[in-house]
Amino acid sequence: MWSELQIAAQELGFSQIGVTGVNLTEAEPGLQAWLSAGFHGSMNYMASHGLKRARPAELVPGTLSVITVQMDYLPGNLPELSAESEGLALNRPTNGVVSVYARGRDYHKVMRSRLQKLQHRMAELIGPFGHRVFTDSAPVMEAELGVRSGQGWRGKNTLVLQREAGSFFFLGELFVDLALPSTEAITSHCGSCTACIDLCPTQAIVAPYQLDARRCISYLTIEHAGEIPHELRPLIGNRIYGCDDCQWACPWNKYAKRSALPDFDAREALKAPALQELLQWDEATFLRMTEGSAIRRIGHARWIRNVALAAGNALNETEKISSEEVSALVNALKPWLSHANPVVQEQVAWSLAKRS
Repeated sequence: MWSELQIAAQELGFSQIGVTGVNLTEAEPGLQAWLSAGFHGSMNYMASHGLKRARPAELVPGTLSVITVQMDYLPGNLPELSAESEGLALNRPTNGVVSVYARGRDYHKVMRSRLQKLQHRMAELIGPFGHRVFTDSAPVMEAELGVRSGQGWRGKNTLVLQREAGSFFFLGELFVDLALPSTEAITSHCGSCTACIDLCPTQAIVAPYQLDARRCISYLTIEHAGEIPHELRPLIGNRIYGCDDCQWACPWNKYAKRSALPDFDAREALKAPALQELLQWDEATFLRMTEGSAIRRIGHARWIRNVALAAGNALNETEKISSEEVSALVNALKPWLSHANPVVQEQVAWSLAKRS
């Protein structure tokens, strides 16, 4: 059955499949310490679910095994995509940078649909069984399950790494009420490398394998709804949704694979968007342009907050932008001073004050 399931997984776009048990007791102290330190920030759902994350059989009673899958997501339609090309994009202050994973279709939709199809294939092979599909959508310790099932090892930036694929891949899970043999875990290959820690713009990786989400640009631009701390704003630069710096810094990502799925092809509007154009998006435009995208879930107000912050950082770099670009950004920012959301109002005022 396993060999047939591996073939089915590959046909569905998964690059790897594994299995692990449900005993994650060893992971509980680390999870509790992370929560106790407040590293989850305003993600209150992390604390409210508590140790249920480490107890799959409590989340889905009857679960005996977890099948894990891996799916590469680097867009196939960006031929110049590399650490160097992304570095150049970060040095164009009037253009926004969106995390690579969010430039195409929402991975939740893609992964969930294909995991369901994998379950159907499995049922055809062995008959009906109890199951539930997850992909970053419930209190599940995805990285821990991925590591235990051989999807990779835990990198110092807390992401799962693999020698043949780097870290540019999604993880998904299929909880089943079957006792399946576990696949073998693999050893770590980070060695003494600290590139991800050294290159993090906000020093959010406070120690190897410890991430303070409150300083992480991905958390600040995606999960955090309030004002972004002033001391971190200049460090965010022109990143308007997420951050990939710790991944591009990782030497193993020279082996990262392109996705064969057109779902993850980068949308034209998100390849190298001009900030002044993004500031023209009203809510209706935002909803239309982000339909089927992971970006939509942050909402229009948070999107404008992020773009306005990047515009403020651009206005603070007049040596890199022309007077025409300064005027265009200022004119695009001003209408948002009257936004109903006080967080947006404050951010726009801060950004306009950066004009020299």
